Amino acid sequence: MDNLTHSLVGAVLGQAGLKRTTGLAMPALIIGANLPDVDAACFFWLHGTEHLAFRRGITHGPPALVLLPLVLAGLLWGGDRWQERRGTRPEGRLPVRFGWLYAMAFIGCLSHPFFDLLNVYGIRLLEPFSSQWFYGDTLFIIDPWLWALLIASVWVSRQREEAGAKWARPAQVGIVAALAYIGANGFTTWHSANYHSHGIPGDTVIASPLPLWGPLRRELITGGDGRYAIETTIVSQCRLPDLTEARRTKTQLEAFLFWSRAPFFTRAPDGSVVLRDARFTDPRVGDRFALALPDVTCEALPSPTS
Repeated sequence: MDNLTHSLVGAVLGQAGLKRTTGLAMPALIIGANLPDVDAACFFWLHGTEHLAFRRGITHGPPALVLLPLVLAGLLWGGDRWQERRGTRPEGRLPVRFGWLYAMAFIGCLSHPFFDLLNVYGIRLLEPFSSQWFYGDTLFIIDPWLWALLIASVWVSRQREEAGAKWARPAQVGIVAALAYIGANGFTTWHSANYHSHGIPGDTVIASPLPLWGPLRRELITGGDGRYAIETTIVSQCRLPDLTEARRTKTQLEAFLFWSRAPFFTRAPDGSVVLRDARFTDPRVGDRFALALPDVTCEALPSPTS
């Protein structure tokens, strides 16, 4: 999910009562909820589509989910001690207990792969022990309805806190409502994937969430072996050739195919071949999810009736 969602999840967990466990619990929850995305630094040294094979992997796996919160808790604890020595520590801050601080960072960090699992991009939950991708196909990567629900929960909780009233309940209700919303989206995905009445035959059936539609609609991707349809439109223009040898020498191609779930070929206006993924065909995403292969040839696919 986007980082605003991750941050709001950390904030609503804090307002639900967890921020009272220790000083600096709220930054531990919010920063921890974003911490696995440190892998975004790969954009500084990877090129082209290589980032697709790196993201949502090693920093989202079990060892990282244990070690990253430990680093965060150590930095926050050290910062608190540094402020205390300088006499700049805020008087209203609760005592900082390292064990609780680590627990809050861990809970925040653990929420990250849960929400990343909910979209079609996927996540490698078991890295470095396994590179298998897992997909939830439940929420679009940016969900304004979830934003609104979480923001409202945090805002009402904060208003009640400032008024001196019981403030944790609105955030707790917000968490339950968010889980119910996720559940409704999950049911729509399951129903669309299992009871679809159109598409083309194949091993792949993806009920992809759409922006703004929430649990009301899914875009169906069906097919396999390089031939895919989005709803009733076949997007593949030529047959997927054997790319075994090319993958050994082309790091961009290997990265793309390692990440891809529904790879297919199209032809660019100049006649060159472009490798895409049926999950990300919107022109607005640009070339982040496409790979031009000027030296690869592919055979045109037969018509659907042949």
